Amino acid sequence: MLIRTKRDWELPESAATPESAYINRRAMMVGAGAIAGGLALGGRGAMAADAPGRNPVYTLDRAMTPEAAATSYNNFYEFGTSKDVVSAAQKMPLRPWTLRIDGLVEKPMTLGIDDLLKAMPVEERLYRHRCVEAWAMAVPWMGFPLAKLVAFAKPLSSATYVELQTFGRDVYPAPGLRQPFYPWPYVEGLTMAEATNELAFLSTGLYGKPLQAQNGAPLRLTLPWKYGFKSVKSVVRISFTDKRPKTFWALLNADEYGFWANVNPAVPHPRWSQARERLLGSNESVPTQIFNGYGAQVAGLYKGLEKEALFM
Repeated sequence: MLIRTKRDWELPESAATPESAYINRRAMMVGAGAIAGGLALGGRGAMAADAPGRNPVYTLDRAMTPEAAATSYNNFYEFGTSKDVVSAAQKMPLRPWTLRIDGLVEKPMTLGIDDLLKAMPVEERLYRHRCVEAWAMAVPWMGFPLAKLVAFAKPLSSATYVELQTFGRDVYPAPGLRQPFYPWPYVEGLTMAEATNELAFLSTGLYGKPLQAQNGAPLRLTLPWKYGFKSVKSVVRISFTDKRPKTFWALLNADEYGFWANVNPAVPHPRWSQARERLLGSNESVPTQIFNGYGAQVAGLYKGLEKEALFM
């Protein structure tokens, strides 16, 4: 007999918002293909898992964050240290945009973002997002599993890490890149096991629309069980390597922003508690969950590494 274990984030069907409560149903166009989009929920309550293109496995246990909040309160240091980077980010052209895949792969390649999207199975997932600064949101991402890109890249067996890099001045001279004390370009990394976990996701859209620049367009990493600084934005390069990547924030201050960055309410940031989080759009304070509530799916990645991986 096949017994299905319910995932931590799943809701019973009876808790889903009825279809009559949905607003703004629309299709999202990405590249040359029409991709069915998600829905923005105007009121409170969980969203049902039957929107076009939505993967029904990934649902939420809390209200959807209002779109206006999620798209106007952003960390994107390439555009400045303020949370309000919308105006500066909107000036960045998103086409043409190329992605370089290299390192320990069968054949390095460079391809346009729209060619990549044509090769990937795009879907929508509802995920919680937790910032190391103790704010959080719950949003509908469009995109595809990072594992699909890993398979597409055909890494060699010697590759043990995946390194992802944000754009530099050669792509677009964003104002923040003029700050010499930051170790540009922004680099983040994962183990191969993390990169191929079912939750690791490359996002291309949000709220049923193409991803906006301030949220990391046209391609960003989304890792719902880790603090948000791991989710590198506006990716231009993905490299496979046998060495742990030297990541942006760890180079600045490894005691505060380490390589693993798994959400853990019991381990405080050196300057504030991580026990609770503030929800964007309502400012409600709620308890932080270990692995941001996704422990059943990712805890096994860290067997034998608990002392290291459950710290920042």
